[in-house]
Amino acid sequence: MEPDSAYELMHTTLMLDGRETLNLASFVTTWMEPQAEKLIHETLRKNHIDHEEYPAASMIEEACVRMLADLFHAPDVDDAVGVGTIGSSEAIMLGLLAHKWSWKNRREAAGQPTDKPNVVYGAETHVVWDKFAKYFDVEMRKLPMKPDRYTLAPEDLEGHVDENTIAVGAVLGTTFIGEADPISEINDWLVQLRQDKGWDVPMHVDGASGGFIAPFAEPDFEFDFRLEQVASINVSGHKYGLVYPGVGWLIFRDRSKLPEDLIFSVNYLGGAQPTYTFNFSRGSAMIQAQMYNFLRLGRPGYAEVVDTMLGTARYLNDELEKTGRFEILNPGLSEPVVTFKIKGDPGFNVYDLSAKVRENGWIVPAYNLPPDAEEVELLRIVCRIDLSRQMAGILLLDLMNAVHHLDEYPPTETKKGKADVWTAPGHAAAQAKARSTGSHSDRQQPQ
Repeated sequence: MEPDSAYELMHTTLMLDGRETLNLASFVTTWMEPQAEKLIHETLRKNHIDHEEYPAASMIEEACVRMLADLFHAPDVDDAVGVGTIGSSEAIMLGLLAHKWSWKNRREAAGQPTDKPNVVYGAETHVVWDKFAKYFDVEMRKLPMKPDRYTLAPEDLEGHVDENTIAVGAVLGTTFIGEADPISEINDWLVQLRQDKGWDVPMHVDGASGGFIAPFAEPDFEFDFRLEQVASINVSGHKYGLVYPGVGWLIFRDRSKLPEDLIFSVNYLGGAQPTYTFNFSRGSAMIQAQMYNFLRLGRPGYAEVVDTMLGTARYLNDELEKTGRFEILNPGLSEPVVTFKIKGDPGFNVYDLSAKVRENGWIVPAYNLPPDAEEVELLRIVCRIDLSRQMAGILLLDLMNAVHHLDEYPPTETKKGKADVWTAPGHAAAQAKARSTGSHSDRQQPQ
């Protein structure tokens, strides 16, 4: 077909998607400046792995790594190493893989067995932690939430960390609630463990969302390499790094944390090129866009943007609480994320409210927490750079209009939470089959 026809066919089909700016479920950036978009367009054709052909692009990645190492207070920026990734999922897996290899090398040097590695983390983590354990044959020691506490605590680690633990995971900005684990306290616990038993267990900090918030909102908050057991940190450039998907970053404390036998060298692109990634070919555009933001904003600019987003989240928290209909779950606001649940039993639940407000175009996810807090059902609003205070006010009006409508016309049968397709393979397979065959047997009828 003609190029205009092909474009129009795709353009109109994609209009069926939700509006990116109104998607308050996602942390991923949905707006960049025109100059950044121009730079992205100019660098779309560069394959970032081709260091020999695109040396300037490669140098920019190295510069980003050094700037992030400095931001995260690496003891010696010249000795810190890191890599740009597709996102934090790849960064977390690469970080944990390095810790597994370091643990294996230490055990082999001491003549000890290496067949039972484990990794310890809380239920507040992203699903990629479970993926790592499954994909790389590491025992998953996932600690449940408490009904009244949604983060990991040092005392939770007792009896779970041992000489076979490759790393302990802590989260700066949890996916479920938007809180931060007590990273400094976990570090102190690990330091004491090393002194008492000689087990030098590293900590990996998952800063996917909070890694670009805390350094600017709370510069004195210690979550990074100022803590001696923190060996690696990941952060998502395409979240509060303010870049379109996908780019993430993995930063190691120093070169000793990345075993050399995990770094491969290839020469068939012209010249020896070291690589420590799961992907090989990938676009360079988002790495260049990251540097654009670093140059454009600098630390003062990021601090101003973060303050604005936190201000919007604080406004939503305050206004939702004033209604008397909701309980705020993260009043401390470790990041610009508002999580709240419905007070009492008004005859409808968070799933009904999420569906009703969707009629106005807003995508506000409803879900329940992991064990042992699965009885908590909540809604989440992620405040990004393109959610203005004016839009937040309209969102509140639409949300309360939805509440009043459900008060007056309560659903005859309240909606239930849908199975998570990432942890319910049977459900995912059924959905995929229905979409491909046109079968409606497993779909719910509209309500």
